[in-house]
Amino acid sequence: MAEDPLLQPYQLKHLTLRNRVILTAHEPAYPEDGMPKGRYRAYHVERARGGVALTMTAGSAAVSRDSPPVFNNILAWQDEVVKWTRELTDAVHEAGAAVMIQLTHLGRRTRWDKADWLPVVSPSHRRESAHRSFPKKMEDWDIARIITDYGDAAERMQAGGMDGIELQAYGHLMDQFWSPLTNELDGPYGGSLDNRLRFTFDVLTEIRKRVGPDFIVGIRYTGDEMLEGGIGREDGIAISQRLKDSGQVDFLNVVRGHIDTDPGLTDLIPIQGMPSAPHLDFAGAIRKATGFPTFHAARIPDLATARHAIAAGLLDMVGMTRAHIADPHLLNKLIEGREDDIRPCVGANYCLDRIYQGGLAHCLHNAATGREETMPQVIEPAQRQRKVVIVGTGPAGLEAARVAAERGHQVTVFEAADRPGGQIRLTAQSQRRREMIGIIDWRMGQCEKRGVTFRFNTWAEAETVLAEAPDVVIVATGGLPHTEVLSAGNDLVVSAWDIISGDVRPGSNVLVYDDAGDHA
Repeated sequence: MAEDPLLQPYQLKHLTLRNRVILTAHEPAYPEDGMPKGRYRAYHVERARGGVALTMTAGSAAVSRDSPPVFNNILAWQDEVVKWTRELTDAVHEAGAAVMIQLTHLGRRTRWDKADWLPVVSPSHRRESAHRSFPKKMEDWDIARIITDYGDAAERMQAGGMDGIELQAYGHLMDQFWSPLTNELDGPYGGSLDNRLRFTFDVLTEIRKRVGPDFIVGIRYTGDEMLEGGIGREDGIAISQRLKDSGQVDFLNVVRGHIDTDPGLTDLIPIQGMPSAPHLDFAGAIRKATGFPTFHAARIPDLATARHAIAAGLLDMVGMTRAHIADPHLLNKLIEGREDDIRPCVGANYCLDRIYQGGLAHCLHNAATGREETMPQVIEPAQRQRKVVIVGTGPAGLEAARVAAERGHQVTVFEAADRPGGQIRLTAQSQRRREMIGIIDWRMGQCEKRGVTFRFNTWAEAETVLAEAPDVVIVATGGLPHTEVLSAGNDLVVSAWDIISGDVRPGSNVLVYDDAGDHA
């Protein structure tokens, strides 16, 4: 373990990070009244206890009143945030990790009819496809005011005990200035690359004036928009070099792509069925060109990929954010030599999808994520052993079996089919969603380690279950497809299950009726 590249400490300015793995900035939408209260704090503290070196809060915290969050973000423009930030940072530090926060002004990436109904501002009138508000083209006083807001927010975060801040510049106001596609201002903030970067350096100057030279300040930015007429690869390298040479930035956190459309967002934050670590080599090129501390995250779901990123010198710190949503104790398990116990992220992106639908981020694979105040991530043994019988080996049955076995109970599971998986096994037949089977494989592995008895090809009749003399019976057989959808002709109706499983072959004249609009 002492030689593992991922477990080597890293010195970032005065801050010693205990290993090379970070949670990059992301917003699980847990704030209450715009503040990082109990749920938010518990979420980050759990990951700190799990061994991560640095957890980056917010994705992103709003610095101005006219940057209303489109989902539930931290309001860094309110003085009240200092109290809650201090409680969070103290708790994370006590657990051994560093903690920072990402600050932003959304620019056009919001709506006029949120919060105070203030005009959306941007360096051009061009609206964003995702949020659709036509922005007001910024004037001198807008720019000056927002620069001051950044400085105010940075001061609040320093007062709240943060180890540093990170500015967001992909899809938000800062890089709306950078990109020719979204900057139609005349000089001094429009035109040449140096003019388009002027707003960023004015913000950095104001922040340094407020927090001093020692406070850590980084920037997470797109080094290549991958859009015709936008910021290209060479522009990204030039921007990276200017950021380094400014002396005002302590680390670069590189992404690649754009987020103003759903396809663009998916390329930047890849999901299952897409290649792992698609932008890792690009981030490595930025590090090579600048020789500057470089961070990166984009579908780096496993330790082998993360280890390669560090060992090959592509990155200084590697982001495994969704991997820690799935398993907050990923690093502890590595340190303890229990890599096989790590719950794998299957890339379902349920966490992100829920946010964009206006909900809290939860994990398809880990029910305790976001519920740390009421549901333990680390299961304690029960005081009294019981005999537990479970019916069904879909995800619910296997999770019940895993948790019961971890608590020390004697567990027997009945399953009518010859293999575990339930509906997961059906969906994993799709090439794009084949990683979903990891939900089943991991639970089966955990159950087998703990001596769970499985009886496949067995109907759980009452007498069969009672013969086990159980203390507890859990029925986890799920539901059945609803096929009684016609007033006449229901004998012709078969379910998606029947077709996907191969139990029924369709005829030559088929009507597909979908009343759910989901993955089936």
